[in-house]
Amino acid sequence: MLNSISHAVRRSNIHKGRLKRCPFLFMGQQWYPKFMLSKQKIKNNLWKLYTIRAMRSFMLVIPFIVLFFQDNGLSMFEVLILQAIFSITIVLFEIPSGYFADILGRKNSIIIGSVFAFVGFLVYSFSYGFEGFLIAELALGVSTSFISGADSALIYDSLLELGKQNEYKKFEGRYTSAGNFSESIASVIGGFLALVSLRIPFYYQTGIMLLSIPIALSLVEPTRHVMDLSAGKVKTLLRVVKFALHEHKEIKWLIIYSSVIGTATLTMVWFIQPFFLQVALPLSLFGIMWAAFNFSTGIFANLAHSVEKVLGRRKSLVSLVLFVVMAYWLLATWQTWWAIGFIFIFYFVRGINTPILMDYVNRLIRSENRATILSVRAFTSRLLFAVVGPLIGWASDIYSLSTALALAGVIFLGLGGLSLVFLYRHKAL
Repeated sequence: MLNSISHAVRRSNIHKGRLKRCPFLFMGQQWYPKFMLSKQKIKNNLWKLYTIRAMRSFMLVIPFIVLFFQDNGLSMFEVLILQAIFSITIVLFEIPSGYFADILGRKNSIIIGSVFAFVGFLVYSFSYGFEGFLIAELALGVSTSFISGADSALIYDSLLELGKQNEYKKFEGRYTSAGNFSESIASVIGGFLALVSLRIPFYYQTGIMLLSIPIALSLVEPTRHVMDLSAGKVKTLLRVVKFALHEHKEIKWLIIYSSVIGTATLTMVWFIQPFFLQVALPLSLFGIMWAAFNFSTGIFANLAHSVEKVLGRRKSLVSLVLFVVMAYWLLATWQTWWAIGFIFIFYFVRGINTPILMDYVNRLIRSENRATILSVRAFTSRLLFAVVGPLIGWASDIYSLSTALALAGVIFLGLGGLSLVFLYRHKAL
């Protein structure tokens, strides 16, 4: 029927000499209404965001990054200080960048983030000490803050416009897995490149970040509500932050709990390579093991909606902290090659954590402040890591890796348990 209507409209407008005014657009051999083309552009946001995520996660440098730092004279304390500064940068820019995305567009925010990612790795490529690495981490921190929140908000609002918002958990899982599968492939390649030189992968990484910029430029903003700024921009921003971290108790404790779990898994990422060295894993296997971890996370992320459906809300939330704490204590107890298998527990949690908790939070917030509130979530996670990360790094330098891992288990058991108590009190379980 659509074909016959399109043909009739086309013929009518040709005869009347006003083809340019036709409300239909020609695509190949078919004529489609403009609203259908608009929907297609919105749908294209999904694969473009997956591609950007894959490119940003194609981290050739990650499997040996700690070795790279140590090769340039940094201690583990300095490594964690760098990561703390990276997190503090995100803390400073996270909420303002989310607010920027809500006011001036999620697409614009992602473009800025992509440009800063390119700059960060460009600086890394030509730096040989703490000061240069610091500048690179500052740029990468700004990049992360501008993309964090804006990407998930753009996914959710694109699905909302397509009428598929109830499938968000599945799409967020795919988005997470796109990054993990990409990092898995990059880990193998980066591991072999590192055998030639620890610096060469940074050159390739810079080029990949450059290629992500034109894809970001091609994104399309879906229909969204804009915040009421009648009270002033600063007051409006503070009002949204107050709502997320004080007034709405369920959102508040979901954000805090998500931050605890995110910090717990992120902290372990920086101790995987020291653990590999502790158990005398050959350098040639670093990339392969890193690939295996991230590939497993991609699989778990794709299964997150199924895991949550089977376990239910309460068991899903409680199991996250229990798995993390158990994994820390197992690794603290056994420092041998077969204990590497316990690290997969962290990647299971990394895989299901984001899709499940982001879905819970997204269901409670409105489009006009979605990116800001999701940035508040990332803000609290990075702030927590900035405090806990260096502490555990210090324990590793002063005492031992085993002591540091055991301490991490205690810290995250306390923080996670406290969060669950408040989630229970506010009927969020």
